[in-house]
Amino acid sequence: MTITDRRSSQPGEFLGSFADNIILAWGWRRNAIALVAGAVGALALSPVNLWVAMFASMSLAVWLIDGAAGSSTGQASRWNASRAAAIAGWFWGFGYFLASLWWLGSAFLIEADKFAWALPLGVIAVPAGLALFPALGFALARLIWSSGSARILALAVGLGLSEWLRCNILTGFPWNEIGMALGRDLILAQFASIVGLHGLTLLSVAIFASPATLIDTQQRGVLRQPALVALAALTLLALFGAWRVSGPPAANVAGVKLRIVQPNVAQDANFRAANSEAIMQRYLALSDRATAPTSSGIADVTHLIWPESAFPFLLARDARALAEIADLLHGGATLITGAARLAEKTAGDKEPHFFNSIQVVDKTGTLLEHYDKRHLVPFGEYLPFQKFFTTLGISQFVDIPGGFDPGVAEQSLHIPGLPDASPLICYEAIFPIEFAGSAFSHARRPAWLLNVTNDAWFGVTPGPYQHFSQARLRAIEEGLPLVRAANSGISAVVDGLGRITADLPLGVDGVIDTGLPVAQRETVFGKYGLAIPGALWLVAAGLALAARRKR
Repeated sequence: MTITDRRSSQPGEFLGSFADNIILAWGWRRNAIALVAGAVGALALSPVNLWVAMFASMSLAVWLIDGAAGSSTGQASRWNASRAAAIAGWFWGFGYFLASLWWLGSAFLIEADKFAWALPLGVIAVPAGLALFPALGFALARLIWSSGSARILALAVGLGLSEWLRCNILTGFPWNEIGMALGRDLILAQFASIVGLHGLTLLSVAIFASPATLIDTQQRGVLRQPALVALAALTLLALFGAWRVSGPPAANVAGVKLRIVQPNVAQDANFRAANSEAIMQRYLALSDRATAPTSSGIADVTHLIWPESAFPFLLARDARALAEIADLLHGGATLITGAARLAEKTAGDKEPHFFNSIQVVDKTGTLLEHYDKRHLVPFGEYLPFQKFFTTLGISQFVDIPGGFDPGVAEQSLHIPGLPDASPLICYEAIFPIEFAGSAFSHARRPAWLLNVTNDAWFGVTPGPYQHFSQARLRAIEEGLPLVRAANSGISAVVDGLGRITADLPLGVDGVIDTGLPVAQRETVFGKYGLAIPGALWLVAAGLALAARRKR
């Protein structure tokens, strides 16, 4: 596409001139524009929630890819143009992830004597590595680029595929997927019940990139006025979402009263086995707190929920702690808690096997059930290529010999007095299909989502807000209520439409006394999973390719 092909006076000379400057930019200036464009896009995420910022970010992305056609002297080849687009995509991604994930550095300062040296790796290297995915997305988009409106679909196809790959390659890390620009807003996020997060990503890219076409002189076919189509799509999303959440509050499961404990225990040098008793007493005192003049503390509760990694010892191996819990629960409540677990050794075991688990404890202090986290955090809970990194003196953040082992099976959690739950430990809640009840096992659909987490690693930063937004989207996707216990916040109960019924803010201690909302009907996404966003991607790819062939 040349400037004369697409310049129009209709949207105003200023917009056309501005777009020309982006398209013709080269060298460090082009890279700086891409970096800033990505960072602006991060404003759409929690806790800023300025989703309109993504209009600027995606429109700039379109013009940067437009400019890739003139990236070399003479007639640039398709592959050279894609290479130039990939470079722009890398800088866009680096800006996006640097602005949205800088808070990862907080974890390196918890034990600064051990990990502060690696702070640049968390703050700079992680965004640099993740930026390879939008680089791939931009390059793929350029390969199927056209001179008309359909190029925004090419960008949706490229970034849609690269974001899906980011969710799956090398254990996956879909934190702040582009679809969260729509997914963090309660109303706009309701369409995730049909298309899921990956579908929202396709829609987000196409909608937010549409203003870039205002400078085009020729609009043909279905996408004759992309900006108007995008506005109509946003309107329909809003109407659908408003209709969906306009109903009455969800009823509660009969006979269930939950107490969620948020202890706000610092993840610092005091979180040590030597302080086990003090930490346990903090949990016990909060758990028995009377929350109303007529309350009798724990006697009013049927189920007590503590967050991930609640204490710095192995619960199953500590008779004193189990006895104190039994004394607390003497009225008949059941405890559901995060806790490290050590598996019994078998004849073939050379090393101990530790798991990051959820454990269920009854009123006698007996461990009834457990779930082992399947999706572990690299370098946080285990070391990939462990022998290599160990020789360099590098260890994972959690103070567990050899790190955690992953759980081996998808499962529901069976808890006396409650319907089956789908357990999600920490960042398992950011993956669209991660739990029992997914499209691959919906015959065993659970009745609610249980998310225990410890976000104290990240302090009062955007990280915990982003984590909660993504966990809440799982409830919308599946139509299942979410019960979330977080050490430092945000703890909350969310119904199957994503509506918050009770919560505790970040950085405070306290409890939530609440019922358990009943599940909504199984959603389209819950039933069909990736089939729907996959079909959307194929349609977008077909339209983009057809437009390219007509050039």
